[in-house]
Amino acid sequence: MERILENYFTSLQGKTIAVLGLGVSNRPLVRLMLRYGCWVIGCDKTPREQLEEEVLELEQLGCQLRVGETYLDGLAADMVFRTPGMHPANPALEQLRQSGAEVTSEMEVFFELCPCTILAVTGSDGKTTTTTLISEMLKAAGKTVWLGGNIGTPLLPLLDEMQVIDFAVVELSSFQLMDMRRSPHVAVVTNLAPNHLDVHKDMDEYVEAKKNLFRFQMADDLLVLNADNAITREFSGKGRTRYFSRLHHNENGVCLQGDMICRNGDPVLDTRDILIPGVHNVENYMAAILAVEGLVEDEIIRKVAREFGGVEHRIELVRVKDGVRYYNDSIASSPSRTIAGLNSFSQQVLLIAGGYDKHIPYDVLGPVICERVKKLYLNGATAGQIRAAVENAPNYRTGYPQIIDCGDLTSAVYKAAADAQAGDVVLLSPAAAAFDQFKNFMVRGEYFKKLIKEL
Repeated sequence: MERILENYFTSLQGKTIAVLGLGVSNRPLVRLMLRYGCWVIGCDKTPREQLEEEVLELEQLGCQLRVGETYLDGLAADMVFRTPGMHPANPALEQLRQSGAEVTSEMEVFFELCPCTILAVTGSDGKTTTTTLISEMLKAAGKTVWLGGNIGTPLLPLLDEMQVIDFAVVELSSFQLMDMRRSPHVAVVTNLAPNHLDVHKDMDEYVEAKKNLFRFQMADDLLVLNADNAITREFSGKGRTRYFSRLHHNENGVCLQGDMICRNGDPVLDTRDILIPGVHNVENYMAAILAVEGLVEDEIIRKVAREFGGVEHRIELVRVKDGVRYYNDSIASSPSRTIAGLNSFSQQVLLIAGGYDKHIPYDVLGPVICERVKKLYLNGATAGQIRAAVENAPNYRTGYPQIIDCGDLTSAVYKAAADAQAGDVVLLSPAAAAFDQFKNFMVRGEYFKKLIKEL
């Protein structure tokens, strides 16, 4: 398979290729194009004086840089690689299409060229853990697995190393899916709830983007859906459709019977053997079990469950100090994600929440906070919205929970740590994105862990 990349990029020689966004995922793509003699324009909104050294190295290798606020003005190209963070209906993209440019993305080209079986996961919550579980199960079964998409390493530069018998396991966001025209052999939708409405024009557009995961499947492909989610249970694909349900009996799929996860009525995994906490992780296992059916033996699934310690920034135990347990759930950038985090604990917690405003409703979070939170430490742009959701909840009583306005995350951490007593749980689960204070949720989570370890 060693000529896949050479054949593809050789076909692009003589064309002007614009790569929009020079973040970490697109830099290997630019290097590939330059290596194969393509003419590349690298476009990024970041001013030149703030560019990272690695981007400036691309210029030295032959990439023409267009940077700063006007980076898209007057751009002309034969082919455009869109960064996932840019809406496909961006006026500059529309203008490029009208001028005859082909607009694609790194992930769409990967789907076009990938020689091996692709299993892909999307959803509002749980997609990273489910993707990782599928990968871990396949690897434990002796398969060669390439993990990527929203997580792991950019996969396109690795195509020449892949074999037909391998498996590519990818996590895909709504932004990546918006203009995808190919679907994987196995598609998993964990659940759907309002999210990213700061980018999508409405919930309908968000849902339609998610449908692209399976919209182009064939009759022999597999679609795995959550029967407990009001949106996903109404989906239908062109191939086989299998459902998982934690709440209802399901003979033709995966369901929960007592403590036992069963597939087609047969026991597969005792939930008490799952190392990572929370009912949402039971659902993640259920989805993964369906995705690997016929590929992984049940005993291997059980082995993974007993040994897999979870993904960083997802209810990650950071430290136990003076009897207080500190958990990092920085990935929780939506109310539904924080609700899942809160429901992972059998006791009331001290919750640190708030962050960047994605224009999603918080009313569903209020009642859960009133039930599951002892003290609430608010920070960031959404602090007021979360406070209102709590105080307007039907089960709210003045002072229960106690709400502390903290301004920023640093103050919230220090105040929570000062209040915590032996036996308490302090949970960072923001219910909001990180962009008002941090580059992304990973940087936020690392900063939280640094503060906790320094206490």
